[in-house]
Amino acid sequence: MRRNTILIGLLVVAVLLPMWYVALHGEPPSEEIAIDESVTETRPLAGLVDTPNKLSPSQVGVIVWVALFALVGTLAAVHQFMNRAVRPPDDVQPVTDGGTVSLPWLDTDTRWVVEYHDASDAIEGLVAMGGLTVLSIVFATLFTGEYLTLARTQYFGLYATGMFLSLALLTVAYYAWFMPHIEVAEIRGH
Repeated sequence: MRRNTILIGLLVVAVLLPMWYVALHGEPPSEEIAIDESVTETRPLAGLVDTPNKLSPSQVGVIVWVALFALVGTLAAVHQFMNRAVRPPDDVQPVTDGGTVSLPWLDTDTRWVVEYHDASDAIEGLVAMGGLTVLSIVFATLFTGEYLTLARTQYFGLYATGMFLSLALLTVAYYAWFMPHIEVAEIRGH
Protein backbone atom coordinates (compact mmCIF):
# COMPACT_ATOMS: atom_id res chain seq x y z
CA MET A 1 0.00 0.00 0.00
CA ARG A 2 2.83 2.40 0.83
CA ARG A 3 4.51 1.84 -2.55
CA ASN A 4 1.26 2.59 -4.37
CA THR A 5 0.81 5.79 -2.37
CA ILE A 6 4.31 6.96 -3.30
CA LEU A 7 3.69 6.16 -6.97
CA ILE A 8 0.43 8.10 -6.95
CA GLY A 9 2.15 11.04 -5.26
CA LEU A 10 4.91 11.04 -7.89
CA LEU A 11 2.32 10.92 -10.66
CA VAL A 12 0.47 13.90 -9.17
CA VAL A 13 3.72 15.88 -8.92
CA ALA A 14 4.69 14.92 -12.48
CA VAL A 15 1.36 16.26 -13.75
CA LEU A 16 1.24 19.42 -11.63
CA LEU A 17 4.82 20.70 -11.97
CA PRO A 18 4.71 21.39 -15.73
CA MET A 19 1.21 22.84 -15.40
CA TRP A 20 2.33 25.13 -12.58
CA TYR A 21 5.38 26.28 -14.58
CA VAL A 22 3.16 27.21 -17.54
CA ALA A 23 0.67 28.85 -15.20
CA LEU A 24 3.35 31.06 -13.64
CA HIS A 25 4.75 32.22 -16.98
CA GLY A 26 1.60 32.20 -19.09
CA GLU A 27 -0.17 35.53 -18.55
CA PRO A 28 1.16 39.07 -18.08
CA PRO A 29 0.13 40.85 -14.87
CA SER A 30 -2.82 43.21 -15.03
CA GLU A 31 -3.85 46.29 -13.08
CA GLU A 32 -6.40 45.91 -10.30
CA ILE A 33 -9.62 47.90 -10.63
CA ALA A 34 -10.60 49.43 -7.31
CA ILE A 35 -14.18 49.66 -6.03
CA ASP A 36 -15.39 53.18 -5.27
CA GLU A 37 -15.62 53.06 -1.46
CA SER A 38 -17.70 56.26 -1.27
CA VAL A 39 -20.65 54.51 -2.92
CA THR A 40 -20.85 51.24 -1.00
CA GLU A 41 -19.46 49.45 2.04
CA THR A 42 -19.62 46.08 0.28
CA ARG A 43 -16.25 44.37 -0.16
CA PRO A 44 -16.98 41.44 -2.50
CA LEU A 45 -13.31 40.50 -2.84
CA ALA A 46 -12.60 40.52 0.90
CA GLY A 47 -12.29 37.09 2.43
CA LEU A 48 -10.52 34.87 4.91
CA VAL A 49 -7.50 34.41 2.63
CA ASP A 50 -5.88 36.93 0.30
CA THR A 51 -6.46 35.68 -3.23
CA PRO A 52 -5.52 37.13 -6.61
CA ASN A 53 -8.20 39.11 -8.42
CA LYS A 54 -7.34 37.68 -11.83
CA LEU A 55 -6.30 34.16 -12.79
CA SER A 56 -5.07 32.94 -16.13
CA PRO A 57 -6.67 29.85 -17.69
CA SER A 58 -3.49 27.91 -16.90
CA GLN A 59 -3.67 28.86 -13.23
CA VAL A 60 -7.34 27.90 -13.10
CA GLY A 61 -6.40 24.52 -14.62
CA VAL A 62 -3.82 23.90 -11.90
CA ILE A 63 -6.28 24.88 -9.18
CA VAL A 64 -8.91 22.54 -10.62
CA TRP A 65 -6.43 19.65 -10.77
CA VAL A 66 -5.33 20.25 -7.18
CA ALA A 67 -8.99 20.36 -6.09
CA LEU A 68 -9.72 17.11 -7.93
CA PHE A 69 -6.73 15.35 -6.37
CA ALA A 70 -7.81 16.64 -2.95
CA LEU A 71 -11.31 15.30 -3.62
CA VAL A 72 -9.94 11.87 -4.56
CA GLY A 73 -7.78 11.86 -1.41
CA THR A 74 -10.77 12.83 0.72
CA LEU A 75 -12.86 10.10 -0.88
CA ALA A 76 -10.14 7.52 -0.17
CA ALA A 77 -9.88 8.68 3.46
CA VAL A 78 -13.66 8.48 3.93
CA HIS A 79 -13.70 5.02 2.37
CA GLN A 80 -10.96 3.85 4.77
CA PHE A 81 -12.86 5.34 7.72
CA MET A 82 -16.09 3.61 6.73
CA ASN A 83 -14.28 0.32 6.27
CA ARG A 84 -12.74 0.54 9.75
CA ALA A 85 -15.92 1.75 11.43
CA VAL A 86 -18.22 -0.72 9.68
CA ARG A 87 -16.10 -3.84 9.77
CA PRO A 88 -16.79 -5.71 12.98
CA PRO A 89 -13.86 -6.94 15.07
CA ASP A 90 -12.39 -10.30 14.11
CA ASP A 91 -13.58 -11.94 17.34
CA VAL A 92 -17.27 -11.27 16.51
CA GLN A 93 -18.93 -14.32 15.01
CA PRO A 94 -20.98 -13.47 11.92
CA VAL A 95 -24.15 -15.15 10.82
CA THR A 96 -22.89 -17.19 7.85
CA ASP A 97 -24.07 -19.63 5.18
CA GLY A 98 -27.30 -21.30 6.15
CA GLY A 99 -27.68 -19.08 9.22
CA THR A 100 -30.74 -17.26 10.49
CA VAL A 101 -30.51 -14.30 8.11
CA SER A 102 -33.49 -14.37 5.80
CA LEU A 103 -33.34 -11.84 3.00
CA PRO A 104 -35.54 -13.29 0.24
CA TRP A 105 -34.66 -10.55 -2.22
CA LEU A 106 -30.95 -11.28 -1.69
CA ASP A 107 -30.96 -15.08 -1.38
CA THR A 108 -31.47 -16.74 -4.77
CA ASP A 109 -30.18 -19.91 -6.48
CA THR A 110 -27.08 -18.04 -7.68
CA ARG A 111 -26.58 -15.57 -4.81
CA TRP A 112 -26.45 -16.02 -1.04
CA VAL A 113 -25.35 -14.22 2.13
CA VAL A 114 -21.86 -15.26 3.22
CA GLU A 115 -21.49 -12.96 6.21
CA TYR A 116 -23.93 -10.70 8.04
CA HIS A 117 -23.27 -8.37 10.97
CA ASP A 118 -26.04 -6.25 12.35
CA ALA A 119 -25.57 -2.46 12.64
CA SER A 120 -23.55 -1.37 15.67
CA ASP A 121 -25.98 1.38 16.79
CA ALA A 122 -23.12 2.82 18.87
CA ILE A 123 -23.59 6.03 20.84
CA GLU A 124 -20.68 7.54 18.87
CA GLY A 125 -22.83 7.31 15.75
CA LEU A 126 -25.69 9.19 17.40
CA VAL A 127 -23.31 11.90 18.62
CA ALA A 128 -21.67 12.21 15.19
CA MET A 129 -25.01 12.36 13.40
CA GLY A 130 -26.41 14.90 15.87
CA GLY A 131 -23.36 17.13 15.58
CA LEU A 132 -23.31 16.93 11.78
CA THR A 133 -27.03 17.70 11.64
CA VAL A 134 -26.53 20.82 13.74
CA LEU A 135 -23.54 21.80 11.59
CA SER A 136 -25.61 21.36 8.40
CA ILE A 137 -28.35 23.59 9.84
CA VAL A 138 -25.84 26.24 10.90
CA PHE A 139 -24.20 26.36 7.45
CA ALA A 140 -27.60 26.41 5.73
CA THR A 141 -28.65 29.33 7.96
CA LEU A 142 -25.41 31.22 7.24
CA PHE A 143 -25.83 30.51 3.51
CA THR A 144 -29.39 31.86 3.57
CA GLY A 145 -28.35 34.86 5.64
CA GLU A 146 -25.56 35.65 3.19
CA TYR A 147 -28.01 35.41 0.30
CA LEU A 148 -30.44 37.84 1.92
CA THR A 149 -27.80 40.50 2.70
CA LEU A 150 -26.34 43.03 0.30
CA ALA A 151 -22.94 41.34 0.01
CA ARG A 152 -24.38 38.15 -1.48
CA THR A 153 -21.03 36.73 -2.61
CA GLN A 154 -18.56 37.27 0.19
CA TYR A 155 -18.70 33.90 1.98
CA PHE A 156 -21.19 32.09 -0.28
CA GLY A 157 -18.72 29.40 -1.32
CA LEU A 158 -17.47 28.82 2.21
CA TYR A 159 -20.98 28.32 3.59
CA ALA A 160 -22.10 26.15 0.67
CA THR A 161 -18.99 23.99 1.02
CA GLY A 162 -19.57 23.58 4.75
CA MET A 163 -23.21 22.71 4.22
CA PHE A 164 -22.59 20.10 1.52
CA LEU A 165 -19.59 18.55 3.31
CA SER A 166 -21.54 18.22 6.55
CA LEU A 167 -24.44 16.63 4.65
CA ALA A 168 -22.04 14.21 2.93
CA LEU A 169 -20.40 13.31 6.25
CA LEU A 170 -23.88 12.83 7.74
CA THR A 171 -24.52 10.21 5.07
CA VAL A 172 -21.15 8.58 5.83
CA ALA A 173 -21.93 8.49 9.55
CA TYR A 174 -25.30 6.88 8.91
CA TYR A 175 -23.70 4.24 6.70
CA ALA A 176 -20.87 3.58 9.14
CA TRP A 177 -22.94 3.13 12.30
CA PHE A 178 -26.50 2.30 11.30
CA MET A 179 -26.30 0.01 8.25
CA PRO A 180 -25.67 -3.75 8.59
CA HIS A 181 -22.52 -5.23 7.10
CA ILE A 182 -23.42 -7.83 4.47
CA GLU A 183 -21.08 -9.88 2.28
CA VAL A 184 -22.69 -11.73 -0.59
CA ALA A 185 -21.35 -14.52 -2.84
CA GLU A 186 -22.67 -14.87 -6.36
CA ILE A 187 -22.25 -17.44 -9.14
CA ARG A 188 -21.61 -15.72 -12.45
CA GLY A 189 -21.57 -17.21 -15.90
CA HIS A 190 -18.22 -15.89 -17.12
